[in-house]
This record gives sequence, C-alpha cells and structure tokens, in this order.
Amino acid sequence: MISREKHDRMANAIRFLSMDAVEKANSGHPGLPMGAADIATVLFTRFLSFDPKTPSWPNRDRFVLSAGHGSMLLYSLLYLTGYEDITIDEIKNFRQLGAKTAGHPEYGHAAGIETTTGPLGQGIANAVGMALAERKLRDEFGADLMEHFTYVIAGDGCLMEGISQEAIALAGHLKLNKLIVFWDDNNISIDGPISIADSTDQHARFRASQWHTIAVDGHDPDAIAAAIEEAQKSDKPTMIACKTTIGFGAPNKAGTHKVHGSPLGAEEIAATRKALNWESEAFVVPSDVLDAWRLAGLRSAKTHKEWEARLEKTEAEKKAQFVRRFAGDLESSLDSAIATYKKKLAETKPNPATRKASEDALEVINGVLLETLGGSADLTGSNNTKTSQTKSITPTDFSGRYVHYGVREHGMAAAMNGIALHGGLIPYSGGFLIFSDYCRPSIRLAALMGIRVIHVLTHDSIGLGEDGPTHQPVEHMAALRAIPNLLVFRPADATETAEVWQLALESHNRPSAIALTRQNLMPVRLEYEEENLSARGAYDLVSASDAKVTIFASGSEIEIAVKAQQALSAKGISTRVVSVPCVELFAEQPEAYQKAVIGNSPVKIAVEAGIRQGWDHFIGSDGIFVGMSSFGASGPYKELYKHFGITPEAVVAAAEAKLG
Repeated sequence: MISREKHDRMANAIRFLSMDAVEKANSGHPGLPMGAADIATVLFTRFLSFDPKTPSWPNRDRFVLSAGHGSMLLYSLLYLTGYEDITIDEIKNFRQLGAKTAGHPEYGHAAGIETTTGPLGQGIANAVGMALAERKLRDEFGADLMEHFTYVIAGDGCLMEGISQEAIALAGHLKLNKLIVFWDDNNISIDGPISIADSTDQHARFRASQWHTIAVDGHDPDAIAAAIEEAQKSDKPTMIACKTTIGFGAPNKAGTHKVHGSPLGAEEIAATRKALNWESEAFVVPSDVLDAWRLAGLRSAKTHKEWEARLEKTEAEKKAQFVRRFAGDLESSLDSAIATYKKKLAETKPNPATRKASEDALEVINGVLLETLGGSADLTGSNNTKTSQTKSITPTDFSGRYVHYGVREHGMAAAMNGIALHGGLIPYSGGFLIFSDYCRPSIRLAALMGIRVIHVLTHDSIGLGEDGPTHQPVEHMAALRAIPNLLVFRPADATETAEVWQLALESHNRPSAIALTRQNLMPVRLEYEEENLSARGAYDLVSASDAKVTIFASGSEIEIAVKAQQALSAKGISTRVVSVPCVELFAEQPEAYQKAVIGNSPVKIAVEAGIRQGWDHFIGSDGIFVGMSSFGASGPYKELYKHFGITPEAVVAAAEAKLG
C-alpha cells in the first residue's frame, strides 16, 4: 500500500515530465497526462502485470493509451518504471525527428508501446481485439499460460468516434470481462466543453452494450483501486468513469481547453510547481520518487518467473506450439501443403470464382495452421471465409476459430489489428472490397505498424453485377495500392489465389488485402510450377519474345487479356500477357526484372475493371487502358462488361488501332 503523500509525488512526476517535455518541444498535449496521472499511477503501481526487462512477455497485461495525443503519459510511465528504450534524453527529445517519443505513440518505436494510437477510437477498438485474443488463447492453452487483463485509457474523443460503438458492442456481446476501460471524464475537447457537441449518457450507453460501469473521482487513488478490484471480478467488460480535471495542478489553465493541446508556458509551469510543491528543475525526478517508480517496475518480476517455470513444465508439443506462434513463425509443413494443393489444381483445372478459390485455399491453410482466426462482417456466405476447421466463437464458447463481427467493418478491422498485436494468432476476415473504405483507417495503421493482418475483400469489381454502383468498387484497388507497406493482391485463378494466400501469411511485417471475384473465372495457370510466381508481383503468363503487343492485367481481367491475346495471335500479331497479382511486390523486384517484364512492345495495354491510376508504371502515359472511368451500373455482369467496353474485342480493336 502506498501512502497518499507518496502517491501524489509519484503522480506529480508524470505531470512534470509531461509538461516539461511539451514545453521544450513547444508542441504537444499536457492536459491529459496531468489529468490522468492518478489513474495511471494506481494502475502501474498496484495492478498492471508487466516486466520492463522482458517487455514482450506473452502473458503480460496490455495497456493501451487510446487517447494517443496524451502520449507523454505513456512515455513518462515507461521511463519511470525502467524500460530501457525510454531514457530521460528521449523524454527531452519529445516530438523531435528520430526520437522514440513521437507525437503519438508508435508501435515498434519503443518497448511498452502496445499499439499505434492517435486517430481517436482506434486504441479502444484495438484493445477489444487484444482481449478477444487473450480469451481465445486462454481457451486453447489454459490459464497457466494465458490469463491477463487489457486496460485502456480513453478520452471523450475516443468515445465520440463511431468506431468506439462498434468495438464496445462486440466486446459486450462476447463478454470480454478482462477488458477494463478507464474513461478520462474531464468534460473538455479541443473546441471547449464537451457539452457544445455531445450529451450522451455514457454509462447508459455502455450498459446498453452489456458492460459493467463504475463512476469514481479520478483523483482519489483508493477509489480508483477499489473500482479496478470490482472490475476484475465482473463477468462483463467494465468501463470506469474517472472524473478528472484536465491539466490538474495548473492554477490558471486546469479544467479548460487551453491546456488540451498547447504548452502551458513558463509562467504557468512555475505556478504549477509552486501549487504542487514540486521543487525539482525540469526533467529531474527526485531520487526517492524515481526509486519508488523503479520498484513498481519490478513488481511483476516474480509473477513473470513463475509463468516461465509453468511454460517450461508444459508438455513439449503444446509448449512448442505456443512458443512458435508467439514468435510469429509458420508451420514448416505449410509449403508442402500448398505445393500439393497447386499440383491438384494443375490436374483438375477448376474454374471457381476467386472468392471460392480462396475458401478452398483456406481449407488447406486452416488444416495446417492452428493460429488462423477467421471472421467476416456479416458476409460469411459471400466472403467464403469459414472452413470446416473454423467453428464459430460464441460468448460462452471460445473453442472455435471464427468471429462473427457483425455489420461492423470499422470495429472489425481495428480489432484484427489488436489480435495481431497481441500475438499467438493470425487474424483474417472478410468484407466487400467497396467497404474497404470503412476499414481503411485500420488498414492504414496496420501498414504503419507493420503487422500481419489479412483482409479478404470480395465482390471486387463491376463483376458483382446487379447490386449496382453502390456496391461496385472502381477506385478501391488504386486507393489501397496507395497505402505504403500494404500488399494488395488480385489473383486471376485458383492457383494464383493459393499463391497470394501463402505470400500474405509469410508477410510477417505487413498487412495484406486480397481482392476476389464474385463471378467464376477460367483457369489461366494450367501447368504446375513449384515456384510461387505471384511472389514476383508480375510475370509472363503468355510469353512472346518479339511481341508487338503486351497486355497487362489482374484478377478477372486476365481472362479477357488471354482471349484478346489468342485473337491477336490468330491475326498474326505477336502478343504476350503479363499477370499482375501484386503491384507492390513487382516494385520490389530487381530493376532488370522489372524492365524485362514491362518489355519494349510498341503497344502496351492494361486491363482492369477499375480506374487507370497506378497502371502507367506498366504502360506509360501513352499506353492504352481498358477499364473504368466512371461509377458502375446495375445489371447482369456480362452485360456490364460489354456496356463499359471491357472485353477481348475492345482490347483487340485498341491494339490494332494503335498499331495502325
């Protein structure tokens, strides 16, 4: 038990490190760290199970600062509790180029940062995924190896963002009772009091979503501790509303929006030092206070050692599975399983829609990898993401491997990030490509963090037909390809679909989007190739050394390209076809390979049932693009392709016209 005086001094260390760092940077948000310092001090000194010496210990509690603008709260805690990555020099270099103390917490920059936060609501939604992963892995490996809490500090902004409702509704439905959210209830946003924009009864809202709720004085450490103890015993996720004063301790600015996102200024900092009886100069923490914090950082060392001992005693196969999965490694047998499957495809030459080909590939993959966790945003039958191995997870049974996310694309994508960040599982889920717009903020953050999350995006073009332009993506392939560090795949047949799945799984440090058709496609890879040709990003599907015409295409339009090639060749016009399943991987090939694939045909044509953007890399600004330049229309898909001029005949006519 820590005395009130000691608690206050420890909390004030967070406050002064935060305000001094923001002041030195002349940029940042001091208000939240000052206001939430008491909550964080209670959590880190009495409850949170963590080990600064082994930050990635799999059974640690997870702490997510959803209100990422208050990043100095997290950096102060990491420095004070003894994480090696965050030194006092890093605190002094807050928000400076190259520092680990970025303006908002960035996963991978320093140990102890569990996720990249900043876009509000993402953190709380990530935490739902972390709690879901914990519950799933506890069911699989037992509480001896996996049982921990996920704690979140969320602000008013996090709760105003729509993604938060999707996240809390899913968490409440699944009864993720080891998820505890502290609401920093300070009644202030950038524009002023919350009342200018919001009148939500947050307790009623959370309770309606099947959460337990508690209200406390956010500056009373014993009340905070009692609330955490109560939350830990609940059979529901818990929201603890902590009534706080933003910028606590600042005599003139506390409780106002002026302390939210601006430095306090030297005069106000001096007044705050006086008000809180803090005599140390900037960036100096009194030795007794730092010692107390470092001791708090050692609190869980014994718990960690006991866990290590339990892991050592675990049955060999189970232990190996656990260690492999948290290392992020794949089963060595996956390659041979994919090779066997590709041989079968070469023999049988099926012609399914690639969404069905994806299901067939997943049937193989899910039989080998126990860590894949599937799902869909209420489109299971359309996305084909459920296989024989993936029984549905329910609120009372987590033995399955399939999550029904409901119509919650925002929340689903963010929860998947949390599942990947937690470790031990590889999340994949399904939606329509058009609704990647709803997933986009989370996909972007997955790419920024460099985590393995796989989005199955079906109904990938006007080829979906009658649902019409509201559901027909035209700009979405280009939009996704614009995100750095994201692999965007569009396979042409069952063989390419198997290959891109293999590539997505092997990509430890980047997310993948796999765009798949609703309509059936003819097989175009007719012979077995041991090599994963899709790994090159683009390759010769139909070769011709002296080609007058080169046709580049992806996905369903490969069929059009092959038929056009056959027609042109029949007319004596030498034509080659290049399949482009992944633009990003092609861009990473050696320059000589790229030049050889692009070639020097006098006529270059790209065919894709989307917009032209991005294709000029292959065909040049004077190349021919056969695709979309408008929204789609409602009608049978074959009629739509004719209507929009995306046909073999159109490709042939364009090539002949260009050749003269």
